[in-house]
Amino acid sequence: MKRLLLPLSVALAAVVPAAARAHAFLDHATPPVGGSVQTAPDAVQLWFSERLEPALSSVSVFDGAGKRVDRQPLQADESDRKHLTVPVAGPLAPGTYKVVWRAVSVDTHATTGDFTFSVGR
Repeated sequence: MKRLLLPLSVALAAVVPAAARAHAFLDHATPPVGGSVQTAPDAVQLWFSERLEPALSSVSVFDGAGKRVDRQPLQADESDRKHLTVPVAGPLAPGTYKVVWRAVSVDTHATTGDFTFSVGR
């Protein structure tokens, strides 16, 4: 029995880190996460750590009053499967905006998150 447990535990240790990497986490965004821009963007762009399944992913942008200001559809970058863009109704007024995202990687693992950015502050 002990002979079986050691190889099994080594095999599991090798698999677990690979599974953890399969989730698409936010790498960076434009406007930057928690950042401030003087000029209102015409879109919010997000880059993730893994290739995405765009049809199952989403990005929404809300103003300070909670009103949705993104203009769907979400755009996927065909040359970079880690990159999503959502246009915003513009120009955005000065204020703080919240971006809420759901990313589904190509192996169907889903992650969610949100961040804020400010315009003209």
